[in-house]
Amino acid sequence: MRLLMAAGILLLCQQPDFPNKLIMTNHGKVVMKADPAKLSVPFLPLIDQRKLDAFTQRVARKVDQAPVNARIGNSGAIIPGKNGKTLDRRQFTEQVYHHAFSHDQSKLKLPLLTIYPKVDDELLSQIREQRISAYQTFFNAGNKSRSHNIELAAKALDSHVVFPNEIFSFNQTVGMRTKAKGYLSAKVIVRGEYVEGIGGGICQVSSTLFNAVDRAGLKIVERYSHSKRVAYVPEGRDATVSWDGPDFRFKNTSNQPVLIRAHKYGGTIAFALYSSDMIQLSKRDVPEASKRVPKEIKKEKEGDKPKSPDTP
Repeated sequence: MRLLMAAGILLLCQQPDFPNKLIMTNHGKVVMKADPAKLSVPFLPLIDQRKLDAFTQRVARKVDQAPVNARIGNSGAIIPGKNGKTLDRRQFTEQVYHHAFSHDQSKLKLPLLTIYPKVDDELLSQIREQRISAYQTFFNAGNKSRSHNIELAAKALDSHVVFPNEIFSFNQTVGMRTKAKGYLSAKVIVRGEYVEGIGGGICQVSSTLFNAVDRAGLKIVERYSHSKRVAYVPEGRDATVSWDGPDFRFKNTSNQPVLIRAHKYGGTIAFALYSSDMIQLSKRDVPEASKRVPKEIKKEKEGDKPKSPDTP
């Protein structure tokens, strides 16, 4: 009995035979070094699963790369997408256990899985020919901040593909409108009043897209009007958006993927929707936007304030 008790105590005191350092590599390059002994349960020859999970996440952040979808360039040519990669977490966990309880070398070649882009050049070539809808609105190109913001948002939306039964979100697709992303301060509407805000002009982009989508006959899931009348679309045809508030969302209720093309040129923001010639839609009548641009007084100096309000 005493012999069994002594053996049990020795077992409890035993630590897994980890290598001193676990060196993880990818294509021959060292990605990360770690002390595997820190993954063990104190005084037990066991791996702590919570520690291993956290360790796996840290390694994954080092090597994971999102795929890049194919897109259409400024010249009209298709720019192929790029494959991404992600850590094979199951295989990586097995390898860590293997190294923990063996005397093998401490180098570990990270197991990676290929992630293919959702939109490839073959798909784009199939859905870029048939235009199913278009809409454009107009603004004062002399307002540099507003014009810049509109162009940034248009670039974020251009070449985006919405698959059948997928719900598109303007906020999620364009992302946060911040200074770090290059957005500038321009007029926005807050509680019925014009104020300066980062990303002013974005609502004209969402409103233009809304009218193109509505004209195509796709299902509008979420859309809100401004608290103040805007001049760039017919009354009641606007779609206000805010990162921490209203969103514009629609569902592709057709049987084919829908390609969004967005282009800002001069004082015009234009959207066109494309798809396969096999698409089935019931289009709607949507009134055109006015070509009249609201008058604005440009800033003469850096510190000058505009004497008439801009539209959001």
